[in-house]
Amino acid sequence: MKNSKITWKITQGMYILTTEGGGCIVDAVSQVSGGEQPLIAVAVMKKNFTNELIKRNRTFALSVFGKNGDPQLIKTFGFQSMRDVDKFKNVNTLNVSGVKIIENSLGYMVCEKVDSIENETHTLFIGRVIEGDILNDSEPMSYAYYQEHKNELLKRETTEGKTAWVCTVCGYVYYGDRLPQDYECPICSVDASYFQKRDS
Repeated sequence: MKNSKITWKITQGMYILTTEGGGCIVDAVSQVSGGEQPLIAVAVMKKNFTNELIKRNRTFALSVFGKNGDPQLIKTFGFQSMRDVDKFKNVNTLNVSGVKIIENSLGYMVCEKVDSIENETHTLFIGRVIEGDILNDSEPMSYAYYQEHKNELLKRETTEGKTAWVCTVCGYVYYGDRLPQDYECPICSVDASYFQKRDS
């Protein structure tokens, strides 16, 4: 492929996916049927702990992230693993149908898992919407907007005196004089070509 970043031009939103025991940032979300209880599909990276959790749980939720949402939520749910840290510790949530919803969101959809499809890197979970509401009628953040403004949204600070390599997709920081050619981002799995060197 001449430039895999073409996928950044796909129009899609930013969401915080939650389930019992964890949550993460996702962007690959689609409505796949209509009616009173439509089906929603969400792709979750296999390496992600939330993937394991959804496979064990019956329900999951999607909180819609707003264009003017708190960037700290992206850092909390996008750059850490629930294996290591309680992402909900300093986040205001609502409990809806047994699932934590992000209070500072535009709204939510609680889904009952009905199917899943595996591919090489992700699991596509399909859920039926059993509850949903609009909390704030502001403009949702698109994936394209996130990519265009992520430097100002994330403002990743690096340690003084150390050479930092910053992932241009998710903002993860690797420290070292050289970035291994076969390095893969532990958060979003992109290869070394997506990292930019930042000298402090």
